[in-house]
Order: sequence, then structure tokens, then C-alpha cells
Amino acid sequence: MAKLTYIKQASQLLCMDGGRGPRKGREMSRLGVIADGSVIIEDGVIAFCGSDTLAELFMGSISKEALEKVEVIDARGMVAAPGLIDSHTHAVYAGSRENELEMRLHGAKYLDILKQGGGILSTARQTRAAAEEALVTEAKSRLDRYLLHGVTTVEVKSGYGLTVEDELKQLRAIRSLDRNHHVDVISTFMGAHAIPPEYAGRPDDYVKLVIEEMLPTVASLGLAEFCDVFCEQGVFDISQTARIQEAATALGLKLKLHADEIAEGFGGAELAAALRSVSADHLLKVSHTGIEALASSGTIAVLLPGTALFLMETPAPARALIEAGVPVALATDCNPGTSPTCSLPFVMNAACLTMRMTPAEVLTACTINAAYAVGRASSIGSLEAGKKGDVVLFKADNYKQLQYYYGMNLVDTVIKNGEVVVKGGMLVG
Repeated sequence: MAKLTYIKQASQLLCMDGGRGPRKGREMSRLGVIADGSVIIEDGVIAFCGSDTLAELFMGSISKEALEKVEVIDARGMVAAPGLIDSHTHAVYAGSRENELEMRLHGAKYLDILKQGGGILSTARQTRAAAEEALVTEAKSRLDRYLLHGVTTVEVKSGYGLTVEDELKQLRAIRSLDRNHHVDVISTFMGAHAIPPEYAGRPDDYVKLVIEEMLPTVASLGLAEFCDVFCEQGVFDISQTARIQEAATALGLKLKLHADEIAEGFGGAELAAALRSVSADHLLKVSHTGIEALASSGTIAVLLPGTALFLMETPAPARALIEAGVPVALATDCNPGTSPTCSLPFVMNAACLTMRMTPAEVLTACTINAAYAVGRASSIGSLEAGKKGDVVLFKADNYKQLQYYYGMNLVDTVIKNGEVVVKGGMLVG
């Protein structure tokens, strides 16, 4: 007998109306709001989404025996939305870097810390030393926190191994988490995250290792869906990045790119557009030319306002990107040095307060646009029949309150594949 979950009579149901490609411009404000809306999930898949009046008619077609086993969730007084999606994280790692906050407060810059062996290289040392099981255990607690904040799908990158075996170790940990945790985990290979100390002064030799050994092994084992590169001054230049991404494409991996985070006019956005990357991420220093290139390519801009806030930098030009017609998504960039957070709702707050995105735009950016940014728009990101039964209920009268009450976790209930995994703000089981 089918398992039925009936989410009943939410004050506002945000359907997000997917299926027409990633939202851009004014479309980012269209949420598909239904007052007194309900969702019916059958065997983990949405069977109905609409007004409660129509939901009652739908339920009337179900046998009496089946009705007796329906799990009814009272959503009155709450906002119901698709499960949130974090489309850019580095959530599998060992150790922490709290000392770097004080260094930045005294004026140290990101690349200065990296050149001194800190930053990514510090985390790489700790991650190399950690057992695979320890990486899984640490990351599991982060995924638990994600659930508590309404996030049901997370993209996770490697890039803290920087050797063939240690990159594979990270990717195996990511795969294990996807198989054994309620949160869906999407894997991205990012061996080109930094030049490791053993290749200092020989970046092209390391690029060769990434192309000739890391990528073929990762692809043959099916350990990643995407390939990302830190395309930036002092890390991987445009030519090196292009070679890595072209090799990844030839092996069947889809592309993402850390672009234009630190140096003005570096050209990362233009490269992402030329390569038809699924997303270009960060974009704090994106140029007008880069914005135009992204708009014409359809590449999604994944913005990380929490990172800019934590680095005390000017955030990405969200308004310019949206007004130019670039589809925008938001993500935490969860990592141990520049954005140590699993709170996507706080990042949504930051997007309003530091980038002047509207409450409607940030919801679009963390649902349907984020689904496109991780290649999952056919199954998640909106509440529609046939998509996964991933739903989050917020303790709020209307969606605008989600950004009005900043820094507060308003998540009450999370349903993943039709199963209640968070109830009353607490993990179930």
C-alpha cells in the first residue's frame, strides 16, 4: 500500500512553478504563492500541490483503508516551501581555522594567508591526516545541521586533498554521505583548489597531475558529477583553468567555476560563459563584460554573501546581475576558513541586507535556481507533481517574515522524500 503524507493548509504554499528554465530578471520574484495550500506526497513523490479545497477532493478519491494510514501534518500558520538547496559547499574536511579570523581583523588578506601556508593549504594538511571514516563522521554532523535549517540537498566539493589518493578519499566520503544520510549530496571534483606545497613554483606540473591522473581516475570510478577550478590570481590562471575544464568535459563531467572572487578583471566569468559552465561562483569582482557574457550564456551565478561578509569584502553585484538577466542562486560556501556555517537561512538574510536582493528573489535563488545550478531541476526545487517530496515548513505567517527575522532559524518541520526528518525544530530519530 502506498505511503501518503498530507501537508495540510499552509498559510502560504510557495510552489515556485518550475519547468521553464532558471529564473532571471523579474521572474525571480514569481513564487507561485497559494493561500491555504496543501501538498500530498505518495511514496516519496509529490502527487498533488494546490489549494486545500482541491486537496480534499483529491483525498476523497482514495480508499477508506488508505486514508486510515495517511500521515497528516497540520501546516496552519506556517509557510511551506520546497526543501532548500545549497549549491556550493566544501562541507567535507578536517580541522578548523579560527585563528585566521583574527589575522584578517588585523589586516591580513586571503591570498596573504594562503602564501604563508594557511587557508586551503592548512585544511589540506589536516584533511590528508584524517581517516576517511573521520571525514564522514565530521561531515555527518554538518548535514544534520543543514536539515535543521531546512536544507534537503547539498553540493559538496573535494579540494582539500590535493594528491590523487587524498582527493579520492574526500570523494569517497562524499559518496558515503549521499548513500547514508537523509540529505542528498551531489559530488564535485575540485583537485584544482590550490597548488600544494610539493608543487610550489611548478603549477603547470600540478595541472598536468590533475589532468592526466586525477580526472581520469575520478571519472572512471564515477566519484563526481561536476568539476570545479579555483580560477584566480595566485591560484590557477585562465589558460590552466581552461585546460583542466576541457579535459573534464572530455571525460563527461559537467563544469562549475570559482570565478572573479579576488582580482579585478581576471576574466573568470567570461571563461565560465565560453565553456558553458553550469555555474560561475563567487563573482565579487565580476566585470561588466563578465556579466554580459554570463547573461548570454545561461550560466547561473552562484553568489556567496556569507563569504564576503566573513572576509569583510564588498559582496557580489547581485542587482547588476539580476537586472542584466543572469539567473542567480545563493549558497553558504560552507568551509573551515572563509564561511564556517551551515545556515542557508542566514545567507538568505545576508543576501537581502548586503546585496539588496528581495525576499522573493532569495527564495527563488535557494530553490528552483539552485536546483538548476546542481543539475537537479527535473526532480527538486519546486513543489509540483512528479518531483521529490522535499518540503520545509517555516514558523512564519508569510514568506517576507523569513528575511525580516534575520539570524533566526524559523524551520519547524522538514519532510524529505515524504518522510518527516525534522519536527518541532528537532531531528527525528
